Amino acid sequence: MENNKSIVWPQGILISLIALCGSLSIGLIMPINQSTSEINTKHNIENTDDTEVKTGTQKRLNQFKVAMLASWQQQAKLKGISYIIPPRFQGAIINQAKLPPNDKVIALTFDDGPWPGYTAQVLNILRENNIKATFFVVGQNLKNYPNLGKQIVAEGHVIGNHTWHHWYHFFNPQAAAFEIDNTSELISQITGAKTTLFRPPGGMLHNGLASYAKSKKYTVVMWSADSLDYNRPTTSILTSRVLKQSKPGGIVLMHDGGGNRSQTVAALPQIISKLRQQGYRFVTIPELLELQDKNYKLIANMKK
Repeated sequence: MENNKSIVWPQGILISLIALCGSLSIGLIMPINQSTSEINTKHNIENTDDTEVKTGTQKRLNQFKVAMLASWQQQAKLKGISYIIPPRFQGAIINQAKLPPNDKVIALTFDDGPWPGYTAQVLNILRENNIKATFFVVGQNLKNYPNLGKQIVAEGHVIGNHTWHHWYHFFNPQAAAFEIDNTSELISQITGAKTTLFRPPGGMLHNGLASYAKSKKYTVVMWSADSLDYNRPTTSILTSRVLKQSKPGGIVLMHDGGGNRSQTVAALPQIISKLRQQGYRFVTIPELLELQDKNYKLIANMKK
């Protein structure tokens, strides 16, 4: 690089060299023997432009992502996305799928989002591990952070209803209808997905919400493995708690919203890794129920 200090290029020559470098980077159509000074000049130009190129590339990627999400949402609204729930589970309460012990599948579920920061981090971890999960969203949070809701569905995850306000008190039928119907309608408007999956806040089954949901043929989805991550345990305790409760056909409860979920984000990669080491694969709630339905049908056919 010493030659650069002693060379002053006339403006016309420099412009010509820049044009030459551009043509070489595009095609290298003809082999050209360059002098040492020409090569050094080319390197300087490339180094100067490197930051601008990276910035421009990232900007284009962000624009592409926004455009894809918008396009996907439009297509979803036109076509309508609905999750197939076997009839036997419509209007029913489930805690897990009843599967053979060697059928090691498990469903990860996340409540109380979408939430700035944590939902995106959870989605990144799931994407990196090629896993689809089920998100039970709170209506008012979805209203506040619609792009996160779009991203959940656009990335292939399943979305469920977790009421509008996430309140625990008793609801008469009219109030329950407001909490559940408005949330499902907003989910459809924002993401294009029509869901009949419902999870009552706090897992409360006797305050009017679950009864209304069942009357509308929602599947009331509980859980078999509670991370208790809302208490913000250490990463090791959170991971250990999930692993101890995990079993074939299980449903794991975690949270991506409603507060500080940094411990959940930190523990999630470890939970995924250790469950995979035990032979588990990950499915969504509709997939889990479909597996149980097929198993029931298989057993019924064997008895004939």
